[in-house]
Amino acid sequence: MSRTILNRLHSAALALLASAFAPAALADWALNMPVGVTEISKEVYGLHMLILGICVAIAIVVFGVMIVSIFLHRKSRGVEPAQFYHSTKAEIIWTVIPIFILIAMAVPAAEGLIRIEDTRNADMTVKITGYQWRWRYDYLDHDIGFYSTLDRESNQARRLNSGTDPYSVENYLLEVDHPLVVPVGAKVRLLLTAADVLHAWWVPDLAVKKDAIPGYINEAWFKADVPGIYRGQCAELCGRDHGFMPVVVHVLERDEYDAWLVEQTADKVATPENVAATRKL
Repeated sequence: MSRTILNRLHSAALALLASAFAPAALADWALNMPVGVTEISKEVYGLHMLILGICVAIAIVVFGVMIVSIFLHRKSRGVEPAQFYHSTKAEIIWTVIPIFILIAMAVPAAEGLIRIEDTRNADMTVKITGYQWRWRYDYLDHDIGFYSTLDRESNQARRLNSGTDPYSVENYLLEVDHPLVVPVGAKVRLLLTAADVLHAWWVPDLAVKKDAIPGYINEAWFKADVPGIYRGQCAELCGRDHGFMPVVVHVLERDEYDAWLVEQTADKVATPENVAATRKL
């Protein structure tokens, strides 16, 4: 390989490292999962930290014993190897201790899973249908339904030779024209399905990630404790434009939600009659 090619590869590697550790890239880089804004998300985060702590403690003990044993029993110290091939006591210890560790992890995990799957006593129900490449939200307690599609600015910027810098678009690929709107403190039951291929509705801050499968109904729920805008994406590889199918949830105060509900009911802004006006990707 010529020196010129080596120099080019070296320059490319340096440029890649520089871009990876640029301030803009580091700003969105996190080592841990988000805590979230629901009771379940906080519980999941706590369980995650508990299991992580147990794993770290096990690693410290195991590798500590290995390092000390290697150091103290190395050949240069003249240590003679033990002359045994079986120890019932050792086998009992390294079998019983992991069993208790697994039970200690399984009990809170099972309790959390039970609460995650408990969709009873919901305050409202929303049917979510995945399409290539958009979502449809139907409020089953009201005569409201609309499609949620990638917003126009992101859709323009993501096209080749569009002339629009993606970095100039706020919430690039994470904004939609019609978000899911729910009231704060309400238990929202979600019924998820798909009309064509597999999709997955995922919002990290709400601790919801559930597959949308054609011909099948999956259930999930969340209850957001803090008003705000929470973003996610389709987490299933659903086709060519999979990366352009964001999820946005607006959690409003109760009076703001009631006003939005009245407006939607009066205007029918995004009912099936207006599907033709929905912008195609």
